[in-house]
Amino acid sequence: MSIRTLLMPVISQHLLARERLLKLRARAERERLAGARPHQVHYFHQVDDPYSALVAGILPQLIARYDIDVVPHVVGPPPDSAAPEREKLIAYSRKDARLLARHWNLVFDDLMGQPQDQSVEAATRLLVAAVQDGTFIEAAGEISTCLWSDPPSLFSMGRSGGPLRAVDPSAVSSHVAASNALRQQLGHYLGATFFYAGEWYWGIDRLHHLERRLQDLGAQRLGVQDLMFPPDADLSGPVSLASPLPIDFFFSFRSPYSAIVAPRVFELGRRTGAPVRLRFVLPMVMRGLPVPREKRTYISLDAAREAHARGTPFGRLNDPVGRPTERGLSLIPIAEQMGCAEAYVLSFMHGVRAEGIDAGSDRGLRRIVERAGLSWDAAHRALKEDAWRATAEANRKEMFDLGLWGVPSFRVGDTAVWGQDRLWAVQDALLKQDPGCGATLSLQTPIRYPFKEKR
Repeated sequence: MSIRTLLMPVISQHLLARERLLKLRARAERERLAGARPHQVHYFHQVDDPYSALVAGILPQLIARYDIDVVPHVVGPPPDSAAPEREKLIAYSRKDARLLARHWNLVFDDLMGQPQDQSVEAATRLLVAAVQDGTFIEAAGEISTCLWSDPPSLFSMGRSGGPLRAVDPSAVSSHVAASNALRQQLGHYLGATFFYAGEWYWGIDRLHHLERRLQDLGAQRLGVQDLMFPPDADLSGPVSLASPLPIDFFFSFRSPYSAIVAPRVFELGRRTGAPVRLRFVLPMVMRGLPVPREKRTYISLDAAREAHARGTPFGRLNDPVGRPTERGLSLIPIAEQMGCAEAYVLSFMHGVRAEGIDAGSDRGLRRIVERAGLSWDAAHRALKEDAWRATAEANRKEMFDLGLWGVPSFRVGDTAVWGQDRLWAVQDALLKQDPGCGATLSLQTPIRYPFKEKR
């Protein structure tokens, strides 16, 4: 056991603790009050990003609900290091934005595909002008809609005498460069992101965290109690489906989002009778894909916040990158043969993400294995097997063929989605097989681990 594996659980438990987050929020509020400052929210808008288009349409509603000052910034796309599969990201973002628009009754029309460079340039000039004129909140939605559904109209918008004006290209370049630099300085890399008092919130998916924070501070306007986009609810009990389709669960043992959603995936399988098929892959960083520092930091903090909101234990981390992940994956086949794959996967994920167990050591892995119901002797022999690598690669190729590249991802029938915050789409795909099944939903699903946690 190295110094790193000894210290990492202690340090991460402190950095990712809910108590620390609340203290940081309280300090930020004390400083705001001491300076007599308004609630200032920075918003970073990427012109050709579908998620930014969705956010642009709801900004007036957000302003109407909260006493906040929104400071908009027009930014470029994420750097290559943060978007290693850029073409897949671009294509999937449009598909996912359509899914979100249907789910939340929003507008997103991309029938013309990804906007052309000339149209993006025109929209950027209009949006930067709106920032300068103080009309971004009112104008961003219309400009984004035109960009995606009626690009020629952008050019008439910017003509002299029209409701909007375009600015000089050099001013646009300066604004975008400064906005990109500020975004990186504050610790992010994506568009459609809000930054408020030390904390990031991505798109409409994380807006409920910002709303709750503002409501806790009393920043909501009179009568506002609900959330614009509340977190998705799980089934509150079992439902009867005649022939439930299987859930293909693509995951890695290093992914924090895989770890926090896994208990809900297996619970969804139990409550619907849908078999969960384990499609394990190697982590991105072990497939040669870069993960820059700001991306790693944001993902850790965001995953912790998501876990805390769901009541999922998380934060005492012992990063299983490299050999620990390889050892862990090599035992999934034998766990499946022994009928305890769910228990083993949950034991490993919980062990390295919530208990700080070193899966790279025999002592740590043995604890993970035995509490899941596996024989350590059998597991120790299976560690020498190498067939799992071909399975992991086949799973990766299958995932890529679905237009996905990150984990966790899911497939049910013809529905394929990426992200722990898309489990509602998996659930919907199962329930639509039998609309009369009488399903009821609950925000809090009890977390059940089929093993005794480390104390």
